[in-house]
Amino acid sequence: MIFRRFMVLCCLLVSTTAWALAPFVVRDIRVDGAQRVEAGTIFSYLPVKVGETLTDDKASEALKALYDTGFFSDVRLEKDGDVLVVLVQERPSIARIDINGAKSFNKTQLKDALKTVGIAESRIYDKSLLDKAIKELKRQYLSKGKYSAQVNTTVTPMPRNRVSITFNIVEGGAAHIQEINIIGAKAFTQKQLLDELKLGTPDWFSWYTKNDQYSKQKLTGDLEGLASYYQDRGYLEFAILSTEVSISPDKKDIYITININEGQQYKVSDVKMTGRFVVPREELMKLVTLKPGQIFSREKVTNSSKAIADRLARDGYSFANISANPDIDKKNLTAAFTFVVDPGRRIYVRHVNIFGNTTTRDEVIRREVRQLEGAWYSVDKVNRSKERLDRLGFFSEVTVDSPPVPGTTDQVDVNFTVVERQTGSIQVGAGYSNAEKMILSGGISQTNLFGSGNSLSFNVSSGLITRVYSLTYANPYWTDEGISRSINIYDRSIDTTYLIGVSPYTTRTLGSNMSFTVPLNETDSYTAGLGFEATQVGVTSLSPIQYIQFADQFNGQTKTIMTTLGFTKDTRDSIIYPTRGSLQSYGLEVGLPGENLQYYRANVNEQWLTPVTRETTFSLSGQLGYADGYGGSPLPFFKNFFGGGVGSVRGYFPGTLGPTTTDIYGNILNLGGNKLVTGSAEYLFPVPGVKNDKSFRLSTFLDAGNVYGSSQAIDIATFRYSTGVAFSWYSPMGPIKFSYAVPFHTQPYDNIERIQFQMGNTF
Repeated sequence: MIFRRFMVLCCLLVSTTAWALAPFVVRDIRVDGAQRVEAGTIFSYLPVKVGETLTDDKASEALKALYDTGFFSDVRLEKDGDVLVVLVQERPSIARIDINGAKSFNKTQLKDALKTVGIAESRIYDKSLLDKAIKELKRQYLSKGKYSAQVNTTVTPMPRNRVSITFNIVEGGAAHIQEINIIGAKAFTQKQLLDELKLGTPDWFSWYTKNDQYSKQKLTGDLEGLASYYQDRGYLEFAILSTEVSISPDKKDIYITININEGQQYKVSDVKMTGRFVVPREELMKLVTLKPGQIFSREKVTNSSKAIADRLARDGYSFANISANPDIDKKNLTAAFTFVVDPGRRIYVRHVNIFGNTTTRDEVIRREVRQLEGAWYSVDKVNRSKERLDRLGFFSEVTVDSPPVPGTTDQVDVNFTVVERQTGSIQVGAGYSNAEKMILSGGISQTNLFGSGNSLSFNVSSGLITRVYSLTYANPYWTDEGISRSINIYDRSIDTTYLIGVSPYTTRTLGSNMSFTVPLNETDSYTAGLGFEATQVGVTSLSPIQYIQFADQFNGQTKTIMTTLGFTKDTRDSIIYPTRGSLQSYGLEVGLPGENLQYYRANVNEQWLTPVTRETTFSLSGQLGYADGYGGSPLPFFKNFFGGGVGSVRGYFPGTLGPTTTDIYGNILNLGGNKLVTGSAEYLFPVPGVKNDKSFRLSTFLDAGNVYGSSQAIDIATFRYSTGVAFSWYSPMGPIKFSYAVPFHTQPYDNIERIQFQMGNTF
């Protein structure tokens, strides 16, 4: 108690010297002790002016104002005659910040984090902020799962009232989730429920997914996902009672316990619809997938409401409100649902505005916009417009908003704001495949030439077998209706002498073509083209007699005027990670009469995908090909079909399926054929541990097919088969494909290759 009174007395004495001055009229003000802070800055904060009378209240106000600036550790007011003397002691400035021991973050990231709490070079040093800085650094490490991270600080004085601050960090190891328990689960096993969580215990892919590192945000998302899992399976009253997260004393292991109440499983007893119907009620009822007698599913309720809203939006009722009200019968464990439809007002679009484009011409953007001015506002058309603008590749960001028109209740403007990116590029790349080995590629391209939307590119690709030089110019809107035109000039060389089991030959083709694509709708298009090719053909003594005879017949030189026709229908939901829809592609290439090669080559490619579960997809695909010569001209052997390898029947060396012959040494050589039949059934599923990353995919497959010569009939009994597993990754370097296949129904002369790998795009 005596010590406490002594300290209070000392503070009173000090404060008296600070402000207990006899009132006087201030004739001048002088600042002493300032080093970095300008006197004018101090005067601007000082509430006392020359000519005013300094009182005790004014002195107290002045001291408070100067302390509040944060610039000073001590401030005193003194009187020198009729001059007010302001004595200040400045806080030191931070001259340097050093961070030692940081490995999980670069120093720039950590310095940016420190800046958010006020610690940065050139700023005023405030000792009270050091604790906040330490907490912020530890928070950064907590996000990496490093709960044992330690942070110590050292403050070193420097000349001219400055300090340097050193943060010494001992990161320690990351804490990993060792166990997740779900208490109260009866209807489903622990494994089934844990598979639905993003968080998990360490596995093979944890180094990439970080799924074993706890975060509150991930846990919240997992709890919502768990509720959806139960409610989609009828457990209408499912509830999460509590969650507990604990960490071991050494801060290396994390344990999560989730307590749940499943409730009872409910069935749907009835489904009704009421409200205001601007679209026939019967039509809207067809969109409801929730049916009486079914197990309740929240997903079906949500999807039905969305489908109704989307249908109303097509007629301009874009802000409709659809609510599904349940009537729960706990005794019979049933629920009746009534969908209440409130379409709201029909909304029209006054103006479609484009902002942010400086290089790209306005019409290039507007021709991709499907929402018209003066028409009903359609969410589908606006979203489709944004998607088409994104797919152009001209913009790093496309945003859209629809503000209401002031003074109206039924009009909006649609504003598209784009952020342009550099569309000219120089590309250098590499790929690898079992057949081509290393593939080097490069190119120069401009996909938005002078802001016109047209593209011009020059590309080079060189592998062990194939070398291509090409120059392409494309105009996606050659006509206002959206007919595109592309012109291509190329130099393509093929040398199969390095392929084991494939007939040796060389070709060099100089060619050009012009093609036109006519869109029928958003998914369908026709293509027609006309081109010319001049091919030099080379054979060796080891080449098949058929190849040698062809080369002799045309003296190693062929010319072709050819036309191409095609049709494509693509309804897949994604190009990279498709889960539903189909792809149909039909093509015909014809060597026209008048030159020395007359042939036709037709091919059909089909793929059909349907989801099996929320994460898995079943795919059926097939390819048919048929080619022949006409008018007495043979089919060029380099236009033959070849089978085997990735993209065909896996497990067989690329290009080795079909008719064969032997060379002078008795080696079996593949000739290719004029008929091709291949098919594949594939079950696609996410990679365990990275199921939320759409760039990875696993599959099990069954491939079948073969290639046939002109004298052979297509015979299922001669099909080659394989089954196995495949892995695909759409990596930053391009698509990577890997497969392990077990061929069966083989022949002794088949060239088997169980492991096949391809990286990057091949040509």
